[in-house]
This record gives sequence, C-alpha cells and structure tokens, in this order.
Amino acid sequence: MIGLPPGTRIWLVSGITDMRKGMDSLSAHVQTALADDPFSGQLFIFRGRRADRLKVLWHQAQGLCLYYRRLDQGHFVWPQISSGTVLLSAAQLSLLLEGIDWRRAHRSGSAEADPAPPTVAA
Repeated sequence: MIGLPPGTRIWLVSGITDMRKGMDSLSAHVQTALADDPFSGQLFIFRGRRADRLKVLWHQAQGLCLYYRRLDQGHFVWPQISSGTVLLSAAQLSLLLEGIDWRRAHRSGSAEADPAPPTVAA
C-alpha cells in the first residue's frame, strides 16, 4: 500500500459490507451511514461477510483510491460492535492488512499490563 501522509486518520467501519460495492457506493455509505466526508483524505476500511476480504477507500489529491485485499488463509479481525467506526493507528492498519490480530498487539516492556482498548466512535 502507498505510504500515508502523517496525521491521516484511519477508520475501520464496523459491521459487514457488500464487497460488490465500488467507490461510489462506498463513498455514499460513508456520507449517509457514517455522516463523514469520504473526500477528506481519511481512510475507511470495510470488511465482507466471509471475513477474508476487505476494501480501503481513500481520497488523495489526484482522486479516489480503492484498495482491495483478500487473504488466502485466515480472516481479518473485526470489532464486535454493529455500527459506527473504530479509529486505528498506522501500525494497527499494517497488522490488520497482514491478517494479524491488531487488537492484541502491544509494545514489549510496556508499563501497562493490558493495552488500552481501541477508540470507538458512534
């Protein structure tokens, strides 16, 4: 995936998305269901029912990008909430795209016994 500019917000969209949707349908979903701007430079990540596919919607200066990822084995870890979004860091995005449980990753030698749960937005 192309490097993200610093400060780019990465939103994991909860629930299941129809993977037949393209850029226009996903943009409309961001505008209506999430009340957000799909052209703001933020990333919006959607997962299909089978949990082995996801799409990332991102608007750059030149236009809208749609990144599609399918795992040959395993599945993408997704939050249990049914609506809203979850804010991810760039490191969590990298783990997610590799099929690694991004919720359990934490720094070694950390003073915290349990890492803080991900930020959930309604």
